[in-house]
Amino acid sequence: MSALGLLRKALRSHFVTPSARANHGLPVFFRQSPRFFSTEGEQPPLESPADPFLDTSKTAGLVYGKLSGITRNTLKTDIVNLLEGCNLNLDDVKVEYNRSFTPTSMMMQFPSRQAYDNAFRVIGRKGRLYRLERADRSQWDLLSPYNGKTGCTLNTRVCSEFSSVLLQGIPRNALVEDVERFLLGCDYDATSINMFFRASFPEPMRLATVLFPSPTQAMHAFLTKNRGFCLNNQILMRVLQ
Repeated sequence: MSALGLLRKALRSHFVTPSARANHGLPVFFRQSPRFFSTEGEQPPLESPADPFLDTSKTAGLVYGKLSGITRNTLKTDIVNLLEGCNLNLDDVKVEYNRSFTPTSMMMQFPSRQAYDNAFRVIGRKGRLYRLERADRSQWDLLSPYNGKTGCTLNTRVCSEFSSVLLQGIPRNALVEDVERFLLGCDYDATSINMFFRASFPEPMRLATVLFPSPTQAMHAFLTKNRGFCLNNQILMRVLQ
């Protein structure tokens, strides 16, 4: 072998062989990609909340409005019909009453901002006696409905609807039993009778609210019992919305 060939062989032995020996015999996993030695654990995929209360996807698009300018004779059906095409139903409307149970406004729940804007334009074009303005979700939640759909149990059966009736002119000395006798023959929830006083002239007026299992039953009670007598006092009845 020539002197030049021996020199090349010596150089290869000096630079390559030690490097190969350094890796020889090490476990395979020590020679893997440096990513193996990362001290950060794998991040689990984000999961959607299991609690349905935290899921706001169903209510994220709702928009609330307050309608002013209504009268004692304004019905929820009047407003729903006026706003035809705005995707409203009777359960999307609540009537706000003052302490004397005179209606002052209506709260409305729209499925989207587009539906609210459409209602705003319709009222400006057709219902100029009314005024619609934006409201908060809290105003809607705090307002108790007097009719609509529910899962409550009335007379030991579950009903899908309910309706309240206001009784005015109850004698000051009347008991719950007297109101029950006045409503004899009607289908209502006896445990829901609520009697209270409201300021009036010349003396405070006594009123009561009674819950009925459906608007039909409430209207039946109104037609058959309105202007009837309880302990010689004439009672005026009104179906609340």
